[in-house]
Amino acid sequence: MNAFCRSFGGHKVSDLRIGVVGYGTGGRNFHTPFIEAAQGITLAGVVTRSTERTAEVAADWPGVPVFGSLDDMVAAGVDAVTITTPPGTHPELAFQAIAAGLHVMVDKPFAPSAAEGRELAAAADRAGVVLSAYHNRRWDADARTLAGVLSEGRLGKLWRVYSRMDQHNPGSLTAGAADGLLLDLGSHLVDQLIWLLGPVRSVNAHVDWVETDSGCTDAGFTLDLVHTSGARSYAEASKANHAEARELRAYGSKGSYLSLASDVQAAAVLSGLRPAAKPEDWGYEDRGHWPILSTASGRQRIPSLQGRWQDLYGAFAKAIRDGGPAPVPAGEAIRTLQVLDAARESALAGSTVEVGVP
Repeated sequence: MNAFCRSFGGHKVSDLRIGVVGYGTGGRNFHTPFIEAAQGITLAGVVTRSTERTAEVAADWPGVPVFGSLDDMVAAGVDAVTITTPPGTHPELAFQAIAAGLHVMVDKPFAPSAAEGRELAAAADRAGVVLSAYHNRRWDADARTLAGVLSEGRLGKLWRVYSRMDQHNPGSLTAGAADGLLLDLGSHLVDQLIWLLGPVRSVNAHVDWVETDSGCTDAGFTLDLVHTSGARSYAEASKANHAEARELRAYGSKGSYLSLASDVQAAAVLSGLRPAAKPEDWGYEDRGHWPILSTASGRQRIPSLQGRWQDLYGAFAKAIRDGGPAPVPAGEAIRTLQVLDAARESALAGSTVEVGVP
């Protein structure tokens, strides 16, 4: 019997009890507000050893218990956990949660490498628990809107897509096997592009290196991806160039698509708003940021679809309750890591690298 059923005497109930491990920027802003807004899931606790973070949890989520360790949270009783601690700690904590029979959501990067991701996936399979990656940006307003345009065939045969995400935040760059911008923003961009265009066959990468207090790390990248469909995509990002931008461009046989988005969900939650307060209004880009579709018929603004990061958590709870697949299965996270592994190899070798089979 899995942890979800075991916690309730084998009876299915409406809400999955999830604990959040870590309450830094990610746990506080990009997880707990969306757990609150999701269907079928309840925030059951937070793990943090920081006095400051403990006070923040008490202010943000009155009555939600705080635990000093994952073991303490497991002993108190939860059905699942989200791992949102520093990237290098993800595998150890995920293995610990899986061994305790918990379902697990792992923030990006899912693992430092595809090989380590496979080890996590194998452990989850053996334990019979649901393991999902928190690739929440599949639920971005701009990505959802482009997916709709592509599914309707409005660009004809798709030729290429450009995805750019610049965030000037050099202080957040650290060196380590699970650190650097490729595994940070690269996890988001590559996952989105595979979700939109399908598997990647080869990668050619350029990486910008900087020296930090913790060592040398990557602060920017440009990836040239060839997909098995024949389409091409280009992903680029930076954190040390005094640039702030989010851009999606697509070109096909019938025209082009340009989106200059505001990253509306991140902006809203960082300003103190919560998606549960007005879910019907959440996650829409304003008209000035609606994408432009250009075809033989002319240019037109395409209304923004709704961005809903909370749906990833709702789908996670549903997968556990109904026995279906995870919203972002471990295999898909591993596929993204394979591309990132190949990108690192390409950047170091200065040549195109083929991506292996997951």
